[in-house]
Amino acid sequence: MPEQKPSALTFRKGLRDGLPICLGYISVSFAFGMTVVQDGLPVWLAVLISMTNLTSAGQFAGLALIVAGSSYVEIAVTTFVINIRYMLMSLSLSQKVDEAMTALQRWTLSFGITDEIFAVASQQKGAVNARYFSGLILMPYIGWALGTLLGATVTELLPPVLRSALGIAIYGMFLAIIIPPARKARPVLWVVLFSMGLSCAFKWTPFLSGISSGWVIIICAVAVSAWAAMRYPVDDVPAEEEGGAPA
Repeated sequence: MPEQKPSALTFRKGLRDGLPICLGYISVSFAFGMTVVQDGLPVWLAVLISMTNLTSAGQFAGLALIVAGSSYVEIAVTTFVINIRYMLMSLSLSQKVDEAMTALQRWTLSFGITDEIFAVASQQKGAVNARYFSGLILMPYIGWALGTLLGATVTELLPPVLRSALGIAIYGMFLAIIIPPARKARPVLWVVLFSMGLSCAFKWTPFLSGISSGWVIIICAVAVSAWAAMRYPVDDVPAEEEGGAPA
């Protein structure tokens, strides 16, 4: 496939490529907005959190800590550990962006890097310019904030029984995230099982159950990540160079 010229990556193309992500984000952020209001926090706070974070796992974990009255340090460290992957994605994309992109543009646009945006941007042929990246980020950002607003607003209008029933959407969302890759890749399956076992140990072991939920998330995330990195190291040699097919 011929290399795509930077001029072909327009702002309009970025909007078009970001639209499917936007639609997917609305459903996930809808569940987040519902959760915030059900936990007794105002609608404006739910929208503010989504507009300043743009990360589902980090927001749900941070919300749980806020409701539990955790300390600022605990919340900060927890969200940092959960979202540290975005730093790695930013470093990876920094090698692909157009050289004409200024430092201010890089710093500003790095805020919008998520798993899905990173995947779409990485698949583009050639360097990615600021115009395309701005459009690619804008649509998902709007979808994330809009979904949060809709979920938080609608929740206040729904009867308690229906609100309780819709609350399972959060658990369904996380199951939909972990089950497909766990069925395809055994390392993912073991990581999920190890995480579950470690979390249960902190929940039911008398000595460990006294640790606050924020530090439990931090310990589990670091411990499982370190174990997985040592147990399933990634080969530095590309599959094509070894004569095999790409994974």
